[in-house]
Amino acid sequence: MAPRAPVPPRRITPLATPSYVPVGSGFPLSEPALVNLVKAALDEDRSFDDVTTISTVVAMRHARAALVARAPGRLAGVPLALAAFRLLESHVEIRVDVEDGSTVNAGDTILFLTGPARGLLSAERVALNFMQRLSGIATLTARYVEAVHGLNVQIVDTRKTPPGWRDLDKYAVRCGGGRNHRRDLSDAVLIKDNHIASCEGDVAVAVARARAHVPAGLLIQAECDTVVQVRAAIAAGVDALLLDNMSLPAIRECVQLANGHCWTEASGGVTLDTVRGIAECGVDRISIGALTHSAPSLDLALEVE
Repeated sequence: MAPRAPVPPRRITPLATPSYVPVGSGFPLSEPALVNLVKAALDEDRSFDDVTTISTVVAMRHARAALVARAPGRLAGVPLALAAFRLLESHVEIRVDVEDGSTVNAGDTILFLTGPARGLLSAERVALNFMQRLSGIATLTARYVEAVHGLNVQIVDTRKTPPGWRDLDKYAVRCGGGRNHRRDLSDAVLIKDNHIASCEGDVAVAVARARAHVPAGLLIQAECDTVVQVRAAIAAGVDALLLDNMSLPAIRECVQLANGHCWTEASGGVTLDTVRGIAECGVDRISIGALTHSAPSLDLALEVE
């Protein structure tokens, strides 16, 4: 997915009830849930008791500041940053120059803020913590998507997310052009190696039991690490295969076996150096846990004039 087209700047003004989330943005939290999350983060940081700022900056001091990118990347988390600044200081005015899902270059201004200096300084870290992590995920995802450009394959995430951050992390993956795997354990059946081990080591038994117990239409996917397991899972009527840590020749063989029977997903140790070779084997999806558990934060900063 290409980065979103540029949109005109929008403003969050002190005179209006703020709406932090643009219509149609796909942001996963409602306004009340967003506000509660950001309030909790501000409370955790004791942002309303910032002894450094209170003791050094006079109350009437106004300032202008820009939240800028110091490195190129893909953005995610703008609504959270907006809420952090406005919840701490309702008199701040914010111009949003770049929205989530957009590509930025080093030096680009994302937000331009005007208002009481104390509020800008005390909300800075919370705003950056949200945006740097989520933009890091979006940026890494975009790099994987670009690496398989032109091939008919989806880059998807996993459930390897910090507790409480799943919806935001998966949103950031979408901002980077990726797709989401199942959100939680109720979304689909994914029979992994430990499930198979608990079914006498027989993937066909596990698939048959799942088919007999889950509602019709619920996806049944089986993780396989050998061609023998793949043959057994296909014979048992599995809907999808998760080809785990297989060699490229084995992946190609399994894709041929699955043709017309089920779709395929490759996973396990995927890197930017290996992802295109895996995609060229013909799999439908490639799942990458590193998108959410190992993405480096995007370098962003608040610069006060």
